[in-house]
Amino acid sequence: MKKQWLSLSILILTFIFLLGPFLILFISAFGSESTIIFPPKKFSIFWFQKVLNMHMFQNAFKTSVFLATASTFVALIIGVPAAYASNRFSYWGKETLNLFFTSPIIVPGLIIGFSLLRFFVLFGNFSIFLGLFIGHTIILLPYIIRVVSASLSNFDTSIEEAAVSLGASRLKTFFLVVLPNVRSGVTAAFILAFITSLNDVPVSLFLSGPGVAPLPIQMLTYMEYYFDPTITALSTILIVFTIFIVQVAEKTLGLSGFLSGRRNEIS
Repeated sequence: MKKQWLSLSILILTFIFLLGPFLILFISAFGSESTIIFPPKKFSIFWFQKVLNMHMFQNAFKTSVFLATASTFVALIIGVPAAYASNRFSYWGKETLNLFFTSPIIVPGLIIGFSLLRFFVLFGNFSIFLGLFIGHTIILLPYIIRVVSASLSNFDTSIEEAAVSLGASRLKTFFLVVLPNVRSGVTAAFILAFITSLNDVPVSLFLSGPGVAPLPIQMLTYMEYYFDPTITALSTILIVFTIFIVQVAEKTLGLSGFLSGRRNEIS
């Protein structure tokens, strides 16, 4: 009994440690004071109304969503075949290529952002949005490849070989047999990549410019001059938006049902 209480206490303390900052942020967003105070003396939705009416945040949010969607889809188009080739074939330099694909995870984001900035300045006349798009696609590729590769490693290759032996081409087998069986990995990769792009700061900090800035950079710029609950209200909206995206992806793409089926197969 004592061990159970100890385990339960550790679990509760862990949840408080992880969720406590978000709870403080959420409650502070409903304050009526002109500065961030916890707990608020009075409650109001004024700061939410202010955020929704600020054009700088509206434009930055549209930029972030479009950028995250475009870079995630392109990263999926590149990353899924790359993960398949890495998982299925053996070739010279495979380990080096895998290390190259995972290097954006190992290298700090500030270094990646600065390197891309110098590259765009010295070797090409890229627009600001194009530079952000290329930068985000680069940092998302490792997540796509690693997640999809993990899903492919659990896929029974005999099913694929059976389809080929029955006359299907490799390309047709990939789209009709392989992809449906690794849809959980593709869905998880999409969610992870989209949220990573939406919340990216290091790369976006170097590649943003006048008139084109993702939402996290616009939030940092605002915090340099103001310390009111506007950012806490906006952060609360982003948290709710992220949860909404995850739930919609799970319901529409069948991630929860597929994962539960996998758990039943394992048990």
